[in-house]
Amino acid sequence: MPDRLSPGADGRRIVVAGASGLIGGALVDSLRADGVEVTTLVRRPAEAPHEVEWLTRDEPLDPTVLEGAHAVVGLNGASIGRFPWTTSYKSTLLWSRVTPTRALARAVRALGTDAPHFVSASAVGYYGSAPQARLSEDAARGESFLADLCGEWEAAAYGAGTDAAVSVLRTAPVVHADGVLKPLMLLTRLGLSGPIGRGTQVWPWISLDDEVRAIRHVIDERLTGPVNLAGPTRATANDLGFALAVRMNRPFLLRAPVWGIRLALGADATEAILTSDAHVVPDALTVSGFGFRHPTVEDAVAAAVPATR
Repeated sequence: MPDRLSPGADGRRIVVAGASGLIGGALVDSLRADGVEVTTLVRRPAEAPHEVEWLTRDEPLDPTVLEGAHAVVGLNGASIGRFPWTTSYKSTLLWSRVTPTRALARAVRALGTDAPHFVSASAVGYYGSAPQARLSEDAARGESFLADLCGEWEAAAYGAGTDAAVSVLRTAPVVHADGVLKPLMLLTRLGLSGPIGRGTQVWPWISLDDEVRAIRHVIDERLTGPVNLAGPTRATANDLGFALAVRMNRPFLLRAPVWGIRLALGADATEAILTSDAHVVPDALTVSGFGFRHPTVEDAVAAAVPATR
């Protein structure tokens, strides 16, 4: 095996696909800061010893890339924050998640009982909109385009086979300036923020710091099956929007009507993200002893956005 695929200072090596994204980049930085050897799978010619090119040709991922790794983490996926969701872009959303996940699952399956722990991304969109429900990991899949996408995404991960340890990370929107806050910060800065629709819909959320820590916890504790990566405290769209407005010292007044949002973004995106009502709870994390650094949405906003005076 080449030196670039050898364990790091802490004796482990982790393979990460999707390292160029917000979560992937933060995860890689965190792992390397602790002496973990990280191999990144990149969709371009490799430019560094720790990189491996993949998915650029019609060839499967060589399973030997994963040999000896402690875990492989799949975080690929085009942004759901790009609007509108045209028919073409919905195909991109699906392809960019399912295709890489299937490729990783095939490589994991080929290694059999010697395969690394396969940690695959998913999203809280799996649950759809379920007002008044408490959505732990055993809740049923919802009914929406995003719920169906997550179902296919997770099915691709479980294609790794029964010999593999597989986790699916049902991640909430990340409270970060390059995450769910990006469009909200622009509106808030312009003084145009306010309730989205009725504003009382429950929005799952998580800070970037806790997202990365939770992924590492899943790996360290070898949690398998679905794991909700969402903050532990219930928050509404108004709670998030108002916390951001206070942090930026701007008003929170102008209501955005649902019909206008639907006209601008399309029905699928509006119903899957902005008007969806889903109280997602992180039972698997909390039962396994995970502690949140940012237990409320106000804490997460404060960690992500400098205060404006």
